[in-house]
Amino acid sequence: MKQRFETRAIHTGCEPEPVTGAVVTPIFQTSTFVQESPGKKKEGYAYARTHNPTRTALEKNIASLEDGNYGLAFPSGMAAISTVTQMLNAGDHVISCDDVYSGTFRVFEKVFKRPNLEFDFIDLTKPHSLEKQIKDNTKIIWLESPSNPLLKITDIKSITNIAKNNNILTVIDNTFATPFFQKPLNLGVDIVVHSTTKYLNGHSDIIGGAVVTNDRELYDKIRFIQNAAGSVPGPFDCFLVLRGIKTLAIRMERHQENAMKIAQFLEKHTKVRKVIYPGLKSHPQYELAKRQMSGFGGIISFFIKGGLDASRSFLERVEIFSLAESLGGVESLIEHPAIMTHTSLPKEVKEKLGISDELIRMSVGIENVDDLIDDLEKSL
Repeated sequence: MKQRFETRAIHTGCEPEPVTGAVVTPIFQTSTFVQESPGKKKEGYAYARTHNPTRTALEKNIASLEDGNYGLAFPSGMAAISTVTQMLNAGDHVISCDDVYSGTFRVFEKVFKRPNLEFDFIDLTKPHSLEKQIKDNTKIIWLESPSNPLLKITDIKSITNIAKNNNILTVIDNTFATPFFQKPLNLGVDIVVHSTTKYLNGHSDIIGGAVVTNDRELYDKIRFIQNAAGSVPGPFDCFLVLRGIKTLAIRMERHQENAMKIAQFLEKHTKVRKVIYPGLKSHPQYELAKRQMSGFGGIISFFIKGGLDASRSFLERVEIFSLAESLGGVESLIEHPAIMTHTSLPKEVKEKLGISDELIRMSVGIENVDDLIDDLEKSL
């Protein structure tokens, strides 16, 4: 009998330690493992860059939550993204959503373009426009849904259908939705990536990433590159992500509950020009979000009236919300994308997307929602 999400989050990959019976997976803080005979490894462990038992537990756990067969843990979300991209060959072409995390844009444009890879950034909320952009050398379609920071929702199933008809891989960054609210592999996606720094860990105390797939060949390719290049997390970070995942379900429920109330509050406020939250009926892809997600998450973006001066004044006044980059922790964070998280985007790209001086992005935590609303009311 298949266990449900909340049970798997706590137990999958985390069997009691066989020697002592410890309920919590130990931190195997070691660089190497004794072999019984040359080449005869105990449980397959030889060197910690290749395998570590704490990391193995995390990889099994995350794969299970995504309804995937194979998982890999990384030292950051960008390490996960970079390793997947390294599967490409010179001359290959990637189509990415235009509203993509600036770190992803930066590594595509400033790092991977140099080995002669091609990248196009288009609005994938309009699947019918995708086929016009596909070339003979297109190998990957890269998605974010919801996207960062404008929370665009992509019709994942429509995109994967087009990709499969053209023999193209699909990759999605599922960090914002988490596997609790969205299952991309079940919608036809080939590879899911995560920044485990965010909701999966949930406590703002590690940097990490993950990749999940159902395809053994893809898994073997990514794992080979990971091991060869050494892009692996330490066991203590893996331990902390496992710790955080145990409460993922109840945290996501509270994140969403708080975010919905705050989005509704902001939508009525006279000093707010526009609110972007997939759970609001005013969101242009609200119906699509309802169909392919089981919840709307804890990220809200909104436009304040008054330009940069108003944005700066507001962000300097908040007290419970912390003015900081990142997201997905138990504490509420707030930031200015144009100056902070998305500063690496060229000015013309930010203008085209609408990442203006009035745009604010908040990661709603699990504090008392009335305290959070009071903080925003005072600051506005």
